[in-house]
Amino acid sequence: MSDIKRSEDPETTTQQPILFAPPTYQYTKGHLGETDIETDPFTEFHKWFKEAQEQLPEGSDIIVEAMNFSTARLPCGRVSSRIVLLKELDKFGFIVYSNWNTSKKAADYESNKYASLTFFWPHVQRQIRVEGVMEPVTRETSQRYFDTRPRGSKIGAWSSPQSSVIQSRDDLNEINDKYKDEFKQLKDNEIPCPEYWGGIRIEPLEVEFWQGGASRLHDRITYRREHKEDTKWEIVRLAP
Repeated sequence: MSDIKRSEDPETTTQQPILFAPPTYQYTKGHLGETDIETDPFTEFHKWFKEAQEQLPEGSDIIVEAMNFSTARLPCGRVSSRIVLLKELDKFGFIVYSNWNTSKKAADYESNKYASLTFFWPHVQRQIRVEGVMEPVTRETSQRYFDTRPRGSKIGAWSSPQSSVIQSRDDLNEINDKYKDEFKQLKDNEIPCPEYWGGIRIEPLEVEFWQGGASRLHDRITYRREHKEDTKWEIVRLAP
């Protein structure tokens, strides 16, 4: 902890809040009962994901596959979060792709394999929380996804030392131009996937399905297990 003293104590100083008690949002769109859910969280997630896609308002900017991905570094316990896109779901977990050399999530992974994901779909008043263990996917799996990316995104994976300090946007553009030139003789499907770039699968230990409810009496149904190798899930209801 820092020994530096502040001139004001936030708990004793009379101050005007920057934001305070925004207008209350009311949840009115649904109910989640124990008889409504599937026996495993992956099937239930797929069902909710499809419903969130199908019920998107016309012209909506909501990205259904967007999620908050949180990791923490040990021993300090400092948490970092970022919005990423879910690229794959299989029977083992949720897969995201990134730079695993210089990114902050890569540094967190080295000391702490636990992570959490949060999906929030306001148009259906639903949220899904995932807590689990990060495990790298195979190079074959990473290459398979990398091959689907647009040419510019492939070159971008080579160009960006993610989360490293850079001097200017011009420096980044210069590196990108260098790789554009390096790969200009290659077809799109010939650009290789960098060794440091690939997928991480978050294998869940807990998955919570949250349905907003009237008067803040939300429905929360949680699947949980002790180890990622367990095939049986305990299903419980949590108080809102």
